[in-house]
Amino acid sequence: MSTAETRVLFVCLGNICRSPTAQGVFAQFVDHSDLSHRIAVDSCGTADWHTGKAPDERAIAAAAERNYDLSALRARHITSEDFNRFDYILAMDESNLRTLVELCPADYHGHLSLLLDFYPGAGMSEVPDPYYGAADGFARVLDLIEGASAGLLRAISGQGRADAHPPQ
Repeated sequence: MSTAETRVLFVCLGNICRSPTAQGVFAQFVDHSDLSHRIAVDSCGTADWHTGKAPDERAIAAAAERNYDLSALRARHITSEDFNRFDYILAMDESNLRTLVELCPADYHGHLSLLLDFYPGAGMSEVPDPYYGAADGFARVLDLIEGASAGLLRAISGQGRADAHPPQ
């Protein structure tokens, strides 16, 4: 982990679809906003089924179509130490948020919520799990994550940056 001022952790169930996509997208938003020195990004899963595995090939392919590279990411399971390391812990859905709330120590002073809380215009509160669906589900996940990433970056930077949009 870097010496960044703000650390963000994205969480889904297996850490092979939604949360690594959020990690890759948000990291690129941060990089394109010249805030890499201030913001560190990671992802994990509440289940340990895929620990050490690369993201789902469909997630990698959908992300690559928008110039995001997820290929180096590897799944990991959440740990109790994550609550000490991360300022923002953002779940993709209510089920994973409930798990995080159960694991969360009473002295955690960071921000624990759903990712889409940062994208009020999404029209939904959860990033749907595309794992058992068609390939277009991964594109929809990217749409939602890009919208939420822009809002999250504005919230963290406190600048309401006009350039917080999908990097080209």
